[in-house]
Amino acid sequence: MSTPKFSTKFPTTPRLGHYDVVIVGGATSGSSIAWHLQTNAGFHGSILVVERDPSLQFSATKASNNCMRQQFATKINVEIAQYAAAFVKRYGSNFGYDPCVPDDPIRNFGYLYLSDSQSFTEVLQKDQQLQAGCGAGTEIISAEDVKRKYPFFFTGDLDAGSLNTKDEGAFNAIGMVEWMRKSAQESGVDYINNEVVEMVTDGPRIQSVKLRSGESISVNTVVNAAGTRAAQVSRLAGIELPIEARRRYTYIFSVDDPLPQDLPLTIDPTGVHLRSYGSKDYLVGCPPIGPDVAVDVDDFSFAENAWDEKVLPIITRRIPQFNTARVTDSWMGHYEFNTFDHNAIVGAHDTVKNFHFCVGFSGHGSQQAPACGRAVAELIVYGAFKTLDLGALSYSRIPENRPLTERAVI
Repeated sequence: MSTPKFSTKFPTTPRLGHYDVVIVGGATSGSSIAWHLQTNAGFHGSILVVERDPSLQFSATKASNNCMRQQFATKINVEIAQYAAAFVKRYGSNFGYDPCVPDDPIRNFGYLYLSDSQSFTEVLQKDQQLQAGCGAGTEIISAEDVKRKYPFFFTGDLDAGSLNTKDEGAFNAIGMVEWMRKSAQESGVDYINNEVVEMVTDGPRIQSVKLRSGESISVNTVVNAAGTRAAQVSRLAGIELPIEARRRYTYIFSVDDPLPQDLPLTIDPTGVHLRSYGSKDYLVGCPPIGPDVAVDVDDFSFAENAWDEKVLPIITRRIPQFNTARVTDSWMGHYEFNTFDHNAIVGAHDTVKNFHFCVGFSGHGSQQAPACGRAVAELIVYGAFKTLDLGALSYSRIPENRPLTERAVI
């Protein structure tokens, strides 16, 4: 896996003893909040981002598969994805070159959901109507059309497909984070290499946070953007979150006879998904072979031989031309999985009013962080959402048991 050029030379101690906003976590979500807040004309305060590992070596950000799609089952997620596409197209030239995303800023080979049953096709048709109502370019195509557009697929078991090639594919997610982080720092945001280990509360507010190095910082607002560690961070304020780390495998592979065209991000009915990576190699990802259960946030081991036992049989059946596939790189990363409804948690706690969340993305953080970071920044500045109402993703839905379930989780 290529190594991002993240600076690891953050100071360990804060410059100030008080900050208007302290953001816990400096990866995709935390840096999006910092960037949107600092560039908001209505904000004139101080910002501290506390990141325990500036290299992001073991973050969900580092393991990102750099994907962009609008094919979701909930309206708010379609709208969030549309802002991500607009954001990347607007600023993508600043993210730096990524050889795996040569058609900067979005490599629009699209997403293709494959259905092997009439019942799942009906689900995809319902989702397509929702997406089309939001202006997405999703189309339901027959198995015959799948074969016509992508003749290398085995389609004998297919009923239909759901395809969108407008603002769907891959983008330089790692470059986006680095750019937001660098831009935020250059405009006055303080980043430190440290860890929040304690929160001091007084009634309905967090008064201060204590760092592992011993410093105590008084705060006006705290934001939890800690990714897979979000539940641990929230417990410092006596709050439980339904977020856990779940294992996901990614392999890069090459073949003797590459396909004559880009391979869209294809979601096989088995749940294995694969796409073009560079110009002549491919990426494939999958959940574990057995039950998809929580793992320790520090466990990045390959617990099973998913390539031989799961991936290879599936990709060679779907694309027989891949029968010479050989792995050239691989990694295991974590989803920050929201077990409540698979959706992000965005905004303030219902009783600890100055504690905000931007967590629980369940594998969609790279593309959802721009809109969610903007939303949290608006809440801090204005006390309300100004551009896109993300109230449906508020924390209050959890204690009130109002899940907004996102079915389209890979």
